[in-house]
Amino acid sequence: MILAFLIAISSSSINMALAARQLLQTTLPPLPTVPTLPQGNVPPLPTIPLPSMPNIPSVPKVTLPPLPTTSLPNFPSIPTIPTTFPSIPFFSPPPSTTTP
Repeated sequence: MILAFLIAISSSSINMALAARQLLQTTLPPLPTVPTLPQGNVPPLPTIPLPSMPNIPSVPKVTLPPLPTTSLPNFPSIPTIPTTFPSIPFFSPPPSTTTP
């Protein structure tokens, strides 16, 4: 399946290369010249007087009252977690009863 796909791609690329070479070897006909457009006279734009802007009243300054000072209640302290674990005593195995 993959081999057939590779053969199809290689044969199509060979055909494309030959077609591209043929296009490069052909000469194109000269392009037609672009005609010049006549320059027209544009009338000037009319001037419209702009109305004057009305006066904007000034906004009074707003002052905020001072914030009340409140103290936070005392929170209990968080207990610390020990980072070391107690050691477990190691017991030795009982002696063997058989002799070699």
